[in-house]
Amino acid sequence: MLQSVADSETGIPTRCPYGGRIIHEVRGKDDYDTLPGKRFFTCKNYEADGLHHRQPWVIGVEEHIERLTRRVDEVEVLIKFVPEVNYKIQRLEGEVQALTREVDSLIGQVYDLSVQVADLEKLCFD
Repeated sequence: MLQSVADSETGIPTRCPYGGRIIHEVRGKDDYDTLPGKRFFTCKNYEADGLHHRQPWVIGVEEHIERLTRRVDEVEVLIKFVPEVNYKIQRLEGEVQALTREVDSLIGQVYDLSVQVADLEKLCFD
């Protein structure tokens, strides 16, 4: 279970692996601490047994910002391709319109040929 707790401690935690709610804890001046006012993401049912979340606020926020920065970089790469994709879409739409006109023309020719075949059948078999 310790491994899953360690794996789950990235970014801003939303729930403890044991299902406990995460609270935002601020160390008071009454607590013995070299850094009073230090913030933590802490499991509501926190016990110092290594199985519940207690993560410094700064670390969680830093990891969350790093993850968001990576996502922004990925989206930026995709956004750079949008004009190229739009150009390809417009070119393909033009090709589809040309092919649609050609299909319509061929349908008309097939109809004309079927009429001619019908006329020839009347001449030959009558």
